This record gives sequence, C-alpha cells and structure tokens, in this order.
Amino acid sequence: MIDSRRMLKQPWHLSVSVAFFSSLCFWFQVSMAQNATTDPSEVRALNSIFEQWDTQAVPGLWNISGDPCSGSAVNGTPFEDGANNPSIICDCTYEKNTTCHITALRVFALNRRGVFPQEFVALRYLTFLNIDRNYFTGPLPAVVGNMSALMILSIAINSFSGPIPKELGNLKDLTILSFGTNNFSGTLPPELGNLVKLDHFYMDSCGLSGEIPSTFAKLINLQLFWASNNPFSGKIPAFIGNWTKLTHLGFQGNSFEGPIPTSFSQLTSLNNLRISDIYNVSSSLDFIRNLKSLTHLVLRNALINGSIPSDIGENQSFVTMNLGFNNLTGQLPSSLFNMSSLKNLFLGNNSLSGPLPSQKSNRLQTIDLSYNYLSGSFPQWVTTKLQLNLVVNNFTFGSSNITPPGLNCLQRNFPCNRNAPRYANFSIKCGGPQMSGSDGILYEAEDSALGPATFNVTSTQKWAVSNVGSFTNRMNASFVAPELFLTSRRSAGSLRYYGLGLENGPYTVTLQFAETVFSSTQTWQSLGRRVFNIYIQGNLRRKDFDISEEAGGANIAVARRFKVNVTENYLDIHLFWAGKGTCCIPEEGEYGPLISAVHAASDFTPTVSGLPPTTPGKKSRTGLIVGIAIPVGVVSLLLLFAVLYMRRKKSEKDDDEDLLGLGPRPNTFSYAELRAATEDFNPSNKLGEGGYGPVYKGTLSDGRVVAVKQLSVASHQGKSQFVTEIATISAVQHRNLVKLYGCCIEGTQRILVYEYLENKSLDQALFGRNDLHLNWPTRFNILLGTARGLAYLHEESKPRIVHRDVKASNILLDAELSPKISDFGWAKLYDDKKTHLSTRVAGTIGYLAPEYAMRGHLTEKADVFGFGVVALEILSGRPNSDNNLDPEKIYLLEWPSYLTDWDFKDVTTSSFLVDDDTSSTESNVVLSHQPEGSTTAASPGIDPASSPVNVTGSMLTGIIGEGRCLDEMLKGPFGSWERRHRNGNSIAFTCLGYALAFEGGTKSNCGIHGDMQLSNEKNNFEGSHDDDFEHESKRYSEEAEARQGHDDDTYVANDEYNGYAIMMTNTIMMRNAILTNYDSNIQFIFHDSVVSCYDQKTY
Repeated sequence: MIDSRRMLKQPWHLSVSVAFFSSLCFWFQVSMAQNATTDPSEVRALNSIFEQWDTQAVPGLWNISGDPCSGSAVNGTPFEDGANNPSIICDCTYEKNTTCHITALRVFALNRRGVFPQEFVALRYLTFLNIDRNYFTGPLPAVVGNMSALMILSIAINSFSGPIPKELGNLKDLTILSFGTNNFSGTLPPELGNLVKLDHFYMDSCGLSGEIPSTFAKLINLQLFWASNNPFSGKIPAFIGNWTKLTHLGFQGNSFEGPIPTSFSQLTSLNNLRISDIYNVSSSLDFIRNLKSLTHLVLRNALINGSIPSDIGENQSFVTMNLGFNNLTGQLPSSLFNMSSLKNLFLGNNSLSGPLPSQKSNRLQTIDLSYNYLSGSFPQWVTTKLQLNLVVNNFTFGSSNITPPGLNCLQRNFPCNRNAPRYANFSIKCGGPQMSGSDGILYEAEDSALGPATFNVTSTQKWAVSNVGSFTNRMNASFVAPELFLTSRRSAGSLRYYGLGLENGPYTVTLQFAETVFSSTQTWQSLGRRVFNIYIQGNLRRKDFDISEEAGGANIAVARRFKVNVTENYLDIHLFWAGKGTCCIPEEGEYGPLISAVHAASDFTPTVSGLPPTTPGKKSRTGLIVGIAIPVGVVSLLLLFAVLYMRRKKSEKDDDEDLLGLGPRPNTFSYAELRAATEDFNPSNKLGEGGYGPVYKGTLSDGRVVAVKQLSVASHQGKSQFVTEIATISAVQHRNLVKLYGCCIEGTQRILVYEYLENKSLDQALFGRNDLHLNWPTRFNILLGTARGLAYLHEESKPRIVHRDVKASNILLDAELSPKISDFGWAKLYDDKKTHLSTRVAGTIGYLAPEYAMRGHLTEKADVFGFGVVALEILSGRPNSDNNLDPEKIYLLEWPSYLTDWDFKDVTTSSFLVDDDTSSTESNVVLSHQPEGSTTAASPGIDPASSPVNVTGSMLTGIIGEGRCLDEMLKGPFGSWERRHRNGNSIAFTCLGYALAFEGGTKSNCGIHGDMQLSNEKNNFEGSHDDDFEHESKRYSEEAEARQGHDDDTYVANDEYNGYAIMMTNTIMMRNAILTNYDSNIQFIFHDSVVSCYDQKTY
C-alpha cells in the first residue's frame, strides 16, 4: 500500500498558511503611516504571551521590545519565510492610518512550552493563529471563543489536553480549523456545527471519541475533512453525502460500523477518499461508480465484498487504488490493468481468482495481488523490474513459465520442504546486516531493497520476507544500544516474515523492537505514536501494539515472546498497520510496523540437520568437509577474537589516557551514537569535504543539530594529531570560532562534533547557488568577525595559535550571517614564539603566504595573508582563481596591479573589483591599486606584521554614512573628497556614532600633523592643520584610552604596538590599523555616503 496519507500532503501548516496569506496580502496591502503605532493593549498582550513561551522576535526583522508593528510585520516580508519565525502581521490602516492592529501570529515548530495564554483575547483583530509543532500543554481555554475575528486557527501537533471547549463554536468566521495530534478527551462538541464557513477541518489523532454530531450536517462548505486515528464510533453519518464540495475525506483507524453510506455516491468532487477498518456490516463498490474525479481511493480493511465492477476502467483518473484486506471475489477485470493513469494497485488479501490479465499498461508499476486464489501461468509483463507481490496464490510453475525467484516457495501450503523439514530455528536482523546479538544469537542479514510490493526468499529456503506498503529499508534515526537496534525494517502497511521447512512442534518466537524514529524528549518530535497489530500463524496476538508504550519510551529496546505451534512446516509472523497512530511525525509517512529482529527456536530437541538442501551426490562429501571445517574454524575464531580483544582494550586504554591528558576532558560520544545521528553517515546528510574528511549533518538524541566531522581513513592525521586538534579547539572559546561539542575516539574512528551552522560556508554563500544575499554591511561584518576570531587565536589564546588554512570554505555563517572560523585540522600552536620553521607546509594553494609556502617560515602573517585573500573575495564576489577568465585575470591577487594608473576620479564609478551581486545603491566600495607592500603581496617578506583587525580597517571601507556630519559634508562644497595623508602621521574622521582614527605615532600622539590635501573637481586647497579634525581625533584618542579594559567589545592595542586604529559604532572598535614600522599612505574617498580606505604599507 502506498503511503496512505502522503498523497494528501497533510497541509496542517502548509496549505493553511498559503491559502490565507496569498489572499491576506491582497486584502490588506499593508502600508503603515509614518506615525502609526500599535494598540498598547495588544503590545502588552503580545509581550506577555511571548514571555510565557520564552520566545523572542527574530533580531532585525521586527521589534518585540518596542513597537511590534515594524519591519517584517508591515513591509510585506513573506509570512511563511523560515527565517521569519516567530512572525506577526499588522494592519495599520485603522483610525486614518494612525493605529496598527496585530492580525496574524505564527509560532511554528519552535518547540515552545507552556499553556494557551488568556491574553490572546486582547488580540481582538487576530484573524490568523498558527502555533503548530510545539509542546504546549494544558486545556484549550474557553476564552478562545471570544477571539471572534479568527478565520484560521491551527494548534496541531502539540500536547493540549482536556475537552474541546464548546465556545469554539462561537468563531463563526473560521474557514480553517486544525487541532489534530493532541491529547484531547471527550467528544466533539455539537456547537462546532455552527462553523458553517469551514472549508478545511483537521482532527487526526486528536484523542476525541464518540459519534459525529448530527449538527455537523450544516458544514456543507467543507472541502477537506480529515478525522483518522480517533476512536469515533457508531455509523459514518449519511449526511456527509450532502457535503458535495468535498475533495478530501479521511476516516482511517476509527471504530465505525458499516456500511459505507450509499449517499457517498453524491460526492462527485471527491478526488481523495480514504476509509479503513470498518466493523460488522459490509459494503459494496457500487457507490464509487459516480465518483469520476477520484484519483486516490483507499478502502482498506473496510468489509468490502462482491466483485470489482467490470466497467471500473471507465474512470481514467485513478492514480492509486487500494482495496486490500477485504472480501472481494471474482476475476480481475482486464480494464483495471489498462487504465491510462493508474500507477499503484493493491488488491492483496482478498478472495480473487482466475488468471492474471494478459496485458498491462506501462504506467502501472506497483501491483500487490498477494493472498488471493489466482491461478494459471504468468503473462509476459511479469518481470522482476516491477514492484510485484504475488505470494500465497495458486500459480502454476512450469519450465516455460516466467517465474519470479523464490515465488514457488511462497504459494499456498508453502510447498518448499513441506513434509521434509530441515530446520528448527531461524534468526533475522530486520533491515540490516548480519550480526551477533547480546543474547549470543547470530542474526542473518535481511537488508535487501524491499519496495512497496515485494518479497524475498533466502537461497537456503530457510526464511522469507514479504512487504506491502510504502517502505524505507534502513533507518538510523536515533541512538539505541545495543547495536542490534541501530537498523530496523519498516513498512507502511503489511510486513510478514516466514520460517520455511521447519520441523513441526512447539516454538518460542521472540520479536525485538525499539522506537528509533520518535524522540524521547519533551518536544513535538516526541508526540508521534506507532500502532500496529501482531499476528502469528494467522491469530491476533497483540492488538494496537505501541513500541514506545511497551518499552517505556523511545530509543529503548523491548522484546516480546510468543508460544506458537508449527503444524505444517512453516511459520507466519505478520505485522499489520490498522490505520492507527500518527502519520506525520517527525515527517510525513512515519507510521506502520517497525521491527529490529526476529528469532524463532524450537522448544523441543530437534531431529533435523539444520542444513540447507543439497544434491544427493554431494551429501557425504559435504558432511566430511563440515566435520573438519567446524572445529578448525572455531579454534581460529577464538584465537582471532583473543587478539582483537587485547588490541581493543589497549586502544581503549590509550584513547582514555590521551583524552584524560587534555584537561579539561571534552565530552565524548560513542561511534554508534554518531552513526545514529547521521543516519549511518548517509550521503544525503553530507555537508561537504573538509581538510581531513567529510562533514555530515546530524541530530543527537537530545534534539541538537550538529556537524559531524569524520576523519578519513586515508588521512595522514594520526591519533596524536587528532588529540591535539581536540585540545586546541577545547582551549579556545570565542563567538567567532566554531564551538566543539565533543569527540569520538573508538578504534580507527576519529570524529569531531561541532555546532551546526545553518548557512554553511562563506565560499558557498559567495560563489555557490543559494538564496543568501550578502549586502555590503553584511560583508563588512563578516570580515570584522573573522578578523576578531583570528585576533583571538593570535593574541589572546593561551597558547597562541596560527590557523594555517584561512580561506572562505573554513569560515562558516550562522543564522544571522555572523562568521565563525572552523577547521583547526592544520592549527599550529606556537606559544609565545614569533616564528616557526616547518618542514611540511600545510594549507590551501592560493591562500598560502609566500614566505610560508616557499620557506616554511610560519608566523601569524600566514593567517593575515589568507585573510587578505578572503577580503578580496568578499569584496569582489569572485574566487581567488578562475580558469574560465582571461589569462591575466585568472588570479584575483593580480587584478589590483592593473589598476595602478587609475585616476581616482574613476575609481568610485568602476565596478572592476565590486561584486555584481550587490545592489546599485550599495556598489560603492572600491579597492585601491595593489601597493608594493599590501596584505596580499605576492612576494615573501612584505606582509604587514599586523593584527587581522587592522587589516580590516586598512583594506575595507563599508562605513555606511548615517551620521549627520557626513551628510552635511556631502551637501557642502566638496561633493567628492580625496584626502591624502603623508609622512606616516595620523588622520581622524568623526561622524556622530562613527569614529575612525589612524595613528602613525604613539598612543599619546593621536592628532593631525603634517600636510593634508583636500581636493575635488571644483575646489582645491591645502592646509597644514585642520582644527576640527585634530580636536575630534584627540577626543576619540582620550575616549579610547578611558575605555581600555572596561568594554568587552573594545580592544585597544597592546604595548608592543605603537599605533592603533579605532572604528566605533557604539561598541564596535577596530585596532592596530597602522604600525610605526610601516610607511603609511592612507587615502579616503567620500562618495555616496561611504568612506573608502586605502592603506599602503612597506617595510
């Protein structure tokens, strides 16, 4: 059976929001008057709600601490934008555009906790509320009935409890109501029948019971009604036949009595009908004759009898038809197999007879006809390329037939080794490789790629497996110990295991389970329920079996043992999904049977050999070989295990000693836990390839999303270097360095577990295909943050660290696009030494400093050089080399040399080195021609011995002119400024909250000296001093001295530096821009409210 809910897409939050907001923007076309403010009572209510839920607005999008109706709440930002969560929408057209009211609120999938606050009633204009996928508890209060403006209410996938308040029926304007997957109790309030405007109603898995109220007959505008997995009883109401606008209807896993109302024949708009698990009274298929719009029909286990209508092929809309587990009789209509659109057909477990149709449409690729009475030979279309399950029928197998492998053993009466038993036990590792369990049993591999309608018989004819339903063959979703439970077999419908050729007698069947999909924490991911039935030898042994409930939680192993009697040399274990349990946690399609291992053993002393069938001529020879091989093999294995055990113990001891020597000891993870977190290092979770191996995205058992760096087996990095890396990263903590959560050292495995950064690496943001738009302020902040991280490694870390591989791919971006330096695989500790000679140069071509690449001469300048290359890449938006360009432009470092003869009047209008990805209003940052001693000079020995923070100040502009004095200057006689500073003296520019000071003298000499030239096209003058600039420079120099050591975000130069630069935007300061051992030539271009700085440095 194809995933019976996937076709619906279960739009609890998707279609709910899209349907609303596509019209919301049309209705409101929100515009806010200049002086509009939010209703104070709504501000107080929103603040209280968010405080109770421990929730904050996304920084920079809208304002929760001030007036919330700002930013994304009023500017048309997409409400469903994943980054805009939580989010609100305001309508500021009230009271002549002076008052804003909150009309929409979304807190989606943030795992917030708390109750439904009474303060919601103060949001009188709220029309949309979506708080799906959190962990809200307690009752839904009656005051929800006072939120009379609501049109959409979605509180699905939470843990609300208690009854549904009847006051909900007061919300007469509701069009969408969703409260599925909660823990409500009681019955449906009849008052909900007053919601006559409803067109979408979701109540799957909500916990309610009883009958559908007769007042629901008034809900004639419903287009979608989904009420599966609730213990509703009585009969399916006939009045539903009057809901003629219905397109989707779902009643699966309920407790309804039959028959299906004949009035359903009036639902001619239906395209998705799903009804299952009907009791007592049977139905026929007559009512579907008029439903010509049906594309997906599921009437599974619904007491359907009679034959399949011969004219069913007239409906050419069918895509999926599931009539399994009923009592259909007669032959298969040939028209059924020739429908032009039908892709999936499930007719298993009926009483159909006769031959297979001689022809089949090419579109029909998934067919389940198992457990019927079909007979005859196989037509030509029967091939192994199809998803085809024909087990347990009466087909004829002859030499001329097309015979699917092993199918002859899985016909009625299970003929293989019938009355000639060979086995008295079997053990299966469901969905995984062969392995030994903690019980000492060797479980055979069962890891074939089963599909939605397939079977497999082992070559030994000892056991077999059959699956019907949408299927994923391997899962490693969470960590479970022991290893036996790391893989499981899952089915969306019916999963069977067979023991074949068994000696008759009493057996004990052990089934082992562990819920590895749902979380055990108090999050919405823990709200899932997996419920199925267990049949053995056709007898129901456990009804509504829930793994988590039986085990006492998720990720806990549980075994269930059953006594059975084998009488016909085969054993049938059947796990059957009866439509119950949740469907969509943590994602759609997560339901149905799941099992980790099967073991069956006789309760008597067997008389059979336990060997597979062999030809008579080879029997005695085989016995001789086995008789010799077994004792030799046992001795060899014992010796091998002894050696491996001793080596492992020694390795574990060495690993512990290495880790203990790190002080403090980092958090450690087991290899099995990280395998589970990354789904067995699934390629779909691969984030990229680091310097020493691949990096995967993973989710730990506590819900944390992490980046898992797995050291390649072929890497040159040994255990000592790996331990050094752990020590290095553990020793440093800075907001611009990637955080290390822990490590794994087991055998040959070397793994680091880092924090996961959503926006991945800088090189992907700059050069890859993504939706990130890095404007100039963002690029400036990325450079500044990277510089701060490197400055910490070079000057504040104890011991000091040279990264050795500073490049764009080693700079990661978090959700706010703040940079964090990663990959310390080549980090070099150098304590207080200034230089280091290395016999093995490590790093990346294009980012290597010349003196390091050529001579192995390692200092912090190697990182500064790499940082300079990154700066050029950020500003230009182009990689350091591009073979697709003209030869003279392949290497980015050589580009500035072609700008030597530029006229500065043309610099500000040129886009030669400006990233085209920035908007025209931002494209005003330019680079000077490459001086002979810049930070990226291609010759060894001329890099600046400066902090990367000062490199930022000297290479990058990016000061957007928001200050009043800058505006005034731009309006004054000097429309374009060029300031040239000579003789290594200082220059200062001050503008409101901005200060940029460069000093060529000492700390106490932060003034303006020497000559300064100011020029533009219309005005030229020279002056020896500028009193205003000198005054401001001195003031900021004094302020910087006073702030030293008193502000976490302020860093003033060490005594070893005689000069420093400060850039201040409230708390942002840049330091060490110019050192006294450089001859400085700083040029400022003031153009379109931007300051551009050029710094030429030479020894």
